[in-house]
Amino acid sequence: MSLYDKTINEFLEVAASSSPTPGGGNVSAVTATNAAAMVCMVANLTIGKKGYEDYQDQAKEILENTMKIMEKLKELTQKDIDAFNKYMEAFRMPKNTDEEKEKRKQALQEAAKNATIVPLEISKACLEILVEAEKLSKFGNKMAISDVGVGAYIAEACVKAAMYSVDINLPSIKDEEFVKKVTQERAEIFTKAEELKILTLANVNYRMKS
Repeated sequence: MSLYDKTINEFLEVAASSSPTPGGGNVSAVTATNAAAMVCMVANLTIGKKGYEDYQDQAKEILENTMKIMEKLKELTQKDIDAFNKYMEAFRMPKNTDEEKEKRKQALQEAAKNATIVPLEISKACLEILVEAEKLSKFGNKMAISDVGVGAYIAEACVKAAMYSVDINLPSIKDEEFVKKVTQERAEIFTKAEELKILTLANVNYRMKS
């Protein structure tokens, strides 16, 4: 059963249990879908509303983009769970002979890379939410504009939260080029996320007061 087929109470129960999944990366993805939902809501409250005639095409495009991001996050939620399970499978591989040890070592490296790539993609998807939130903050329905700010706050938090699942895996990866590339991407994502959040909140705060 997908996490998205559970009730909120069922999800919280399994997340709070001793089960390692859902864990950090996939919980970040689930939480980020709420950020996307806030952006979608304000876009929907802008479409077809009097006073926002000049922004209809933009609002529709933001809605479409953000709905796609939400679907992407749903897919990444399961991929993150699968990546963790693959890592545990590799960890449990036999290591009685030199051949088994080498096979297990290679499997662990492959699994660690995959368990790094998936949460990195979750962080990137959260960054995409911030891109849409920043655009909508300039013209979205003023009666609900604060919810664009809510979406931005949640999305930026999820960018950082999902990245912890990257950070915990990097030290075990021996491929230096891979680690270097991911570390650079991490820095770029964080910088862009902070910038977009600040711009979005500035627009939201201005429009709430004007």
